[in-house]
Amino acid sequence: MNSHSKVLVVFSLCMFLPVMIRYLEDRLECCSIWNAAVYAGYEMQRDMKSSDNLNANIVGTMAHINNTILYYEEIGSGEPIVFSHGLLWSSSMFKDITTVLSQEFRCISYDHRGQGQSADHKAEEISIDLLCDDAIALIEHLDLGPVHFCGHSMGGFVALQIAKRRPDLLRSIMLFNTSADAEFSDRKFHYGLLNLFCRLFGPASVTDLVMPIMHTKKFLRDESRGKERRAIRNSIAGNRRTIWRAVNGVLNRASQTEHLSEISVPALIVAGENDCMRLPGEAERMASGIKNSKLYVYPQGGHMLPVEEPFYVTDAIREFLRS
Repeated sequence: MNSHSKVLVVFSLCMFLPVMIRYLEDRLECCSIWNAAVYAGYEMQRDMKSSDNLNANIVGTMAHINNTILYYEEIGSGEPIVFSHGLLWSSSMFKDITTVLSQEFRCISYDHRGQGQSADHKAEEISIDLLCDDAIALIEHLDLGPVHFCGHSMGGFVALQIAKRRPDLLRSIMLFNTSADAEFSDRKFHYGLLNLFCRLFGPASVTDLVMPIMHTKKFLRDESRGKERRAIRNSIAGNRRTIWRAVNGVLNRASQTEHLSEISVPALIVAGENDCMRLPGEAERMASGIKNSKLYVYPQGGHMLPVEEPFYVTDAIREFLRS
């Protein structure tokens, strides 16, 4: 095959690939709906038991804002803290934390559009800019005034954007397992492949590959947390099939490092020593760029500190806010 023929073959494949993806998506839709229904039923039972065990005073509400519908939960009274979750998760990741902090603070945790119980989004990408617009609209909708904003991973990207665009809405930001950098090229390639499989075959097809990336070996091997791991696995696998839109937003986000010096509110930055998704070095760069910041690196911690180490995260937030 000569070079001209090879170019034609590659060009044909590039033209055919989107059509093939759309076809496979349509063919898999019924299967995905069934899987989503099964996992949704599981999650509903788990959340009902969880809310009974944690705190019956958590109130879940839908907010019609910014041309979408966001689900949020609220508990407690006092200075408001808004909790913004990481990719593939929902507001449920903060329940252990908000239950304790609600004794001193008004805690609001919400689901990003395209995730959890919030409405989906039809575009190819749910950008971080759009998620920032949603968070700003929610704060204004609830008339919270300046808030403490706590973001994990993707939620941290949102926190940094709000600090740049609307510092008047913030008292402080708390950044867990996140980064101000754009996605590194090697991670973007590997996560992009996972996202393609997720788009074609659904989240359940990549769950077993994602779990070791997100969680530490210690957590995955701890026999006493087996039930918790199964619930997490089912939760990730139970994401809607269109979760790839949110993943695209994370992979294609712009760097915010050049704006760090503009952030004027106090910032708590917490990294996991063994976090392979958001390296401690990325947290160190944020700390060096934000003038009024405190940096902590949790020994042997991974990417999911709010889930694996909720007591440590709760204490870190409480100590930071009291100081």
